[in-house]
Amino acid sequence: MITLGIDIGSLSTKSVLMENDEVMAFDVVLTGGTNRKAAETTIENVLAKSGVTRGDVKFVVSTGYGRENLPFADKHVSEITCHGIGMHLRNPDIRTILEIGGQDSKAIRIDDSGRVEQFAMNDKCAAGCGRFLEVTARAMGLGLGELGDVSARASNPLRISSTCAVFAETEIVSLVAVGTPIPDIVRAVHDSIAQRAVVLLRQVGISGAVGMSGGVALNSGVVRALESKLQTNLYIVDNPQVRGAIGAAYIAQRLV
Repeated sequence: MITLGIDIGSLSTKSVLMENDEVMAFDVVLTGGTNRKAAETTIENVLAKSGVTRGDVKFVVSTGYGRENLPFADKHVSEITCHGIGMHLRNPDIRTILEIGGQDSKAIRIDDSGRVEQFAMNDKCAAGCGRFLEVTARAMGLGLGELGDVSARASNPLRISSTCAVFAETEIVSLVAVGTPIPDIVRAVHDSIAQRAVVLLRQVGISGAVGMSGGVALNSGVVRALESKLQTNLYIVDNPQVRGAIGAAYIAQRLV
């Protein structure tokens, strides 16, 4: 029994094939300007990786902000539900989840079966999300994957005072112009993202083990900043960017 989960995010689209509750293959592509095209691309990729055909797929669940744009999906499910299930499958001890994507952040509290008890989302400002990291990397001529290591070299962390991503970018450019050390600026950005995330987590109530999903979980600088502010270790799952798609594929297994 093979099912497919597709998570269409603002920056990337993910797909997961699952058979009998086990992940067969996954794929990640940039979303670009067309949700449907990105979905078609990642589906073809994941089918090629697994060696199965579309005819072998018995049920498709879509999630993410673009989930309603997939008419061939058998069911559309909230990404909050899918991330809750996806994280629970990886570590049943997790009760609190932070998911930071490209343009929004979510704090989710789940019960011992992975069902959502409470959630909170950011105010749709990119300053606390992956897009802000992209802007930061571009402003300083760094690769997105370099930010975590650069942040670790900070010696005099600053504070980014702007609460809007557009104004924050201007502030960052100004700091670079006056010769502020790059590691200090990057650390300040990570601290800013972490502070916003902590506010969300406290809204839902932090309990039990805390896990992090979404692409920003791959940024070690953000993880360090969060652990410092929360005074606890975060559980970072393998391939955190596909947890929503895994949850969608798992839900599909129960709907066939």
